[in-house]
Formats: sequence, structure tokens, C-alpha cells
Amino acid sequence: MINPDAHGHVTGQSVYLDDIPEQRGTLHALVYSSPIAHGRIRGLDVSQALAVPGVEAVLSAADIPGENQIGGIVPDEPLFAEGEVHFAGQPVALVVARDERTARQALAKIRFDVEELEAVTDPRTAKEKGLFLVPPMTFRLGDPGAVWDECAHVYEGRTESGGQEHLYIETQGAYACPAENGCLRIHSSTQGPTAVQKTTARVLGLPMNRVEVDVTRLGGGFGGKEDQATGFACMAALAAYKLERPVKLVLHRMDDMKMTGKRHPYSADFKIGLSRDLKILAYQATFYQNGGAAADLSPAILDRSLFHLGNAYYIPHAEVTAYSCKTHLPPNTAFRGFGGPQGMFVIEAAIARAAHALGVPASKIQQANFLQEGDVFPYGQVARQVRIRQCAEAAERHFSLHRLREEVTAYNERHATTKKGLALMPICFGISFTNTSMNQARALVHIFQDGSVEVSTGAIEMGQGVNAKIRQVVAGTLSVGQDRIRLATTNTSRVANTSPTAASSGADLNGKAAEIACRNLLGRLLAVAAEELQADPTKLLIKDEWVWHGDRKTSLGWEELIAKAMLKRMCLTENGHYATPVIHFDRRSAKGHPFAYHVYGLAAIEARVDCIRGTYTFDRALIVHDFGNSLNPLIDQGQVEGALVQGMGWMTMEEVVYDSQGRLRSNSLSTYKVPDIYSVPREVVCHPLEVEGPDLAVMKSKAVGEPPLMYGIGAYFALQEAILAFNPSYVPDFEAPMTPEKVLLRLYGRRPTPAS
Repeated sequence: MINPDAHGHVTGQSVYLDDIPEQRGTLHALVYSSPIAHGRIRGLDVSQALAVPGVEAVLSAADIPGENQIGGIVPDEPLFAEGEVHFAGQPVALVVARDERTARQALAKIRFDVEELEAVTDPRTAKEKGLFLVPPMTFRLGDPGAVWDECAHVYEGRTESGGQEHLYIETQGAYACPAENGCLRIHSSTQGPTAVQKTTARVLGLPMNRVEVDVTRLGGGFGGKEDQATGFACMAALAAYKLERPVKLVLHRMDDMKMTGKRHPYSADFKIGLSRDLKILAYQATFYQNGGAAADLSPAILDRSLFHLGNAYYIPHAEVTAYSCKTHLPPNTAFRGFGGPQGMFVIEAAIARAAHALGVPASKIQQANFLQEGDVFPYGQVARQVRIRQCAEAAERHFSLHRLREEVTAYNERHATTKKGLALMPICFGISFTNTSMNQARALVHIFQDGSVEVSTGAIEMGQGVNAKIRQVVAGTLSVGQDRIRLATTNTSRVANTSPTAASSGADLNGKAAEIACRNLLGRLLAVAAEELQADPTKLLIKDEWVWHGDRKTSLGWEELIAKAMLKRMCLTENGHYATPVIHFDRRSAKGHPFAYHVYGLAAIEARVDCIRGTYTFDRALIVHDFGNSLNPLIDQGQVEGALVQGMGWMTMEEVVYDSQGRLRSNSLSTYKVPDIYSVPREVVCHPLEVEGPDLAVMKSKAVGEPPLMYGIGAYFALQEAILAFNPSYVPDFEAPMTPEKVLLRLYGRRPTPAS
């Protein structure tokens, strides 16, 4: 169960993109980007840059042999700006030189003449101006308009949730090398190798079979390299193709922060209606997604916000409309949770608004409305294997939540200048790509003559341990030691037409494909064993590298079996293909069965606020999580802890700031704060819910990458409870992140907000 990459990471031997030995003659590239957010291009003078000794070329849109287009879902994003620029940081040209220092000198000599135009940075303003990336989408269940009069309590409000910088340790980068016959080999720090292959082929005017993309591992992704790695790989490939030399492009941290999109900020309006016994009868909301200057993955992210509009609650009458608004910011993109956290924050804010007005704990409303078996989600799927009430019951057993609340109340009575708050955060998160066609994967498995095994899949290892899990699947299916198994790099020439490693589906899809390949190989090997042993193949199995006949160990071991299979000219290579069954979704009706299964869980977050300074710490994060039958508890626990802290960072300290001209102000680690070791809750406990996992999860081990991030939302509401304990006149508003500055303002004033 040990991650095979752990030793290499700790000793520094793991190879990342910038560690790949450079070929002789390698050139280095840097991007010249727009200094303004919106403008009309009047001229681009690169003559002085070309005059710098050591500069080989300055490439722009005019040098592209194919299409100047890298948009995925919507073809609305040029590789290099043409005619207009639409965000500060938009690539305009690429300087290619003998080394990075020379390229940096040349960048300063480019003269870019641009007429500045109005920049729109707010999604509500964009909506008023009719600036949309795609048409709006509405999810509807029942008829909220018909039941408002039946509600005993109706409340309205507004929420704001901010962006979030991915801050992967390894910045965006690519290394492109020319190959024979006009082909290219690209090493890319990407979660989507096929997207890089397909888009590079489009830009260069080549068939896909002349572009090979290879990925060993990433130094983090978090969604930021699902789509946005593609453009930088295309730039390196363009330069390598034009100059017939290897070209490396690796972004400086500040360039990466400036040029790339973040988690989508959302603004939202909500209206919630409850019965006298606190049942949610009706819920309406409008989401305004700040998509940035191009669609990128915004439409799919908006869909997932709608899929998670009700979180873990049953709402019989719900209607939510979502607008993907076009602004003059870098195109915002995938981020762990993929729109789900933004949708969940709104319903949790609506519950908190109602709880405050009614003078009851939010947990009372939460628990009164938990999903039950057979309830229908707003998108039409029937809830099956619902675990949220079991999570709540387990949390009470393990953590005595009622006692924790009593302790918080007692603490607040004893302390005048520090106050505590406690909030519960339940989660229900769907697993699958909501674009049904993406729910497929392949695996190529070779068994070599000495009995060792090599596995290639479409999964990208980016620190989440997917390779370790696939290795376990292969070892368990073939019943051989893990030391016999090697995971090869992810390569588009070995495993083609891959889906990106995203949507928490990497282990499920690729692990299932590897399992299918191994089962097919196993069937052939047992046929060989049956012939050798003169036995019924249905009575044979391989266990711990030996062939067994029923409960009797035979004399035929793994290596001898492989040798005999070779002598019989048996194929020891297999390609496994897996496509998730059952799932489907019709966008026209906004109904279907889009998820293979759901992950449930509940967290109790306890915050302590220094009411003199506005600073805060988190004393506890107590979690019950639905892992199913965890394939690798060590990796899964690590994923829960990392996701929790990343979610808490989004809700508390990570504040992405653009000025009114669309320029990023939080553009370095001195102006953008992420959680460090001192930000982690002093006590983090995660109990696995002891239930059987679903068949559609690999080895019944549920996906774990994204769901735990939503636990971090509880940190926001825990801080609100602490503020209320100090300032009872505070009317909660819902503007995240809740930075220490915002806490201080709320401790000492009744700041008017739309939510009040």
C-alpha cells in the first residue's frame, strides 16, 4: 500500500518536466503577454527583440500554419491575440532564444501598440451588458412559485465566493522536440494529454498521429492543468516545428499567476422557504459565474454547480438558473470540485440565513432535510445508497457533537476577547464526468517473459496516488507482488483518445480498464495452466504467484506459467476498455442519470477568533467520510486532509484580487496567502464510514480527490458563529473568503450587505 513514488519524491530523484535532460541545441521560450485587459491591437514591433544576440525567433499569430484556436468546448480562444486583447496576460507573441535570460531581455524590447478599451470585471455587470460565454442553463424540480404561500418562513439573500489560485508546485510548462518525418514529441505538464495532442495538431495543421504527448508526472494540478496546459504546449510545439529545434517553455511563477485562470468567482441571489418544522419546501437561486474572457471549461463547471445546487438535502421544489458571464479576466478554469463548491456554498448560506433569522442552529435545519433513499435530485437521478444520515449518526457516536456544542457555548461564556464557533458541513458529491462521452478509459498491459508486468493507462499521476492504486488493482487481479509491476508514463501513442485525469474519476476509469485487461490475460493464462495440469480451468486460480486447484497449491508457479504461455505463442499483451455503464444526461431537458454514484460525508469545524485582532485559528476538524471499501487508506486519508485544508483556504485566506482595469494584484506569494502548517486545524480526525462501496467504483473504493474539499466550507460558517458570539448585532452576510480583515470589520460593526 506504499506509494511507489514516495522514495523518489523525498530523495529528489523523481523526474518532472524541467528535470528532463535537454537535447543538444534546445532553445528556450518566453511569452510576451498583454499588459492591459481589453484593447484593440494597432501594431506589434518585434524588430528590436529580434536584434538581441541569441534570439532565434519571435512568433505571433501570423506564424501559425494551422488554426489560431485552442478553445475546447467553445472555439473562442486564440493561441495568440489577433485584432483585440481580452485579458491582461493574454499571450501576444513568443520569444525563442538560446537561453531564458536572453529571451527575457528580448521581451523588454517588444513594442506593443494597443488602444485601451473598457474592461468588464464583474459578472453582474457582464450580465447586464449581455456578455455571455454560453446560453444560460436552468435546473428545475417541482414548482417553487406555487408553494411560496405555503411556506411558514421565507428568506432571501446574496452570496459572493471568490477565486482561488491553483498554486501547483510545478508551474505550467512543455518541452517539444522534433522527430522524424515531420513529427513532434511533446513533454507536457498536463492533466489532459489528448487535449494537448488534438489542439497542437489543429494549430500546426497536422494529423494527430504526428503529435506524441508524453507525461511522467505532474508537480500538482488541481484542475489548473486540465485545459490551460494546452496553450503553452502548443506554443512550444509551434516553435519546435518552425525552427526544427527542441524548445522548452516553463513559466516563471508570477507569469503563471498572471496568465492563467483561477477557480471561478460566483455571485448569487437566493430565496429559501421552510415549513414550520424546518423542512425546505422551496429554493430559488441565480448564479452569476465569472468565466473570464473565453469559455475554457466554464460551461461544464457551471453545469456541475447546478448538479450540486442542493448539496446533501432533498428540496421538493427547486429552480436555479446559471449564467456564464464573459469578463476581461484570464479564462477561469477547472479547480478541485469543478463548480460543486460554489453551488454548495449558496445553499449553505441560505440555510445559515434562515437559521439566524429563526434563532436555531443551522445544524437543526441541515439534519431535518438530509436526503433519503429514493429521493429525486433536481436533475432527475434517483438517490441510491444514500449515506448522509449514517455519516451524521457516526459523527455523533465518534465525536459527541452535542457535547462539542455545549463546550463551545461554555467557552464563550468564560472568555471575553476570544470566541469559538462550531459549524457542520455535510457533503453529497456526484462522481463521473457530466459529459457522458468522457467516461471511458483504456489500459495496455504487457506481461514480459520474466513475469514482470508493465501497465500504461490514460491516468496522470499528479501526487494523488492514482498510479499506486492502479498498481494495486493489477497486483490484486493477477495475484502477483507489486514489485513485479511498473507503471509506464502516460503516452498518447500507447493509450489513445484519453479523457483528462479529472472529475475524481482517474482511478475509477483507468483502474477498471486495467482490471479488464488483467482479467482477460488471467483467463488465457488459466487456460494454459489447465492444459499443463490436465485440470478443469474453472477450478483453477492464481493466488500469490502460484496456480491453485481449488484449495490445493499446484507445482506451477507464476514465472513457469509465463514461460509455458510463451512457448504456446499465447498473447501476453492486452488492451482493456472501460465505459461507465448506466450514466446519461440530456441537456435539453436537464434530466438524466449523470453520476455513477455519490460520495457522502460530514465534518464538524471548530474555529477560535481573537476578537481584538480579527485573527483566527481552527481547533478541530472532525470528519466522517464515505470511502466505500478504501483501496488504499493511507492515500485516501491524505487526500481528505489535503482537500480539507485547500477548501478552508478558499473560504478564509485565499483572496484573488483584480483591480478595476483587470490587472491581477494578488500576483505573488507576498500578496496571495495560502494555508501553511500553522493554518491547519490543530486536530484533524477522519473516521471512515463502515459501509460497502458501489460496484461502479474501482474495487468498490470510492473516489476521494474532490469531495473532501467541500468540508472546508464549514470553516466559513464556524467563523460566522464566533463573530456572532462576540457581536450579537452582526447580521450574517455571505462574502467569502472570510479574511482576518473581514472578520475584524464584522466584529465591530454592522456592515450593511445585500444579504442582510
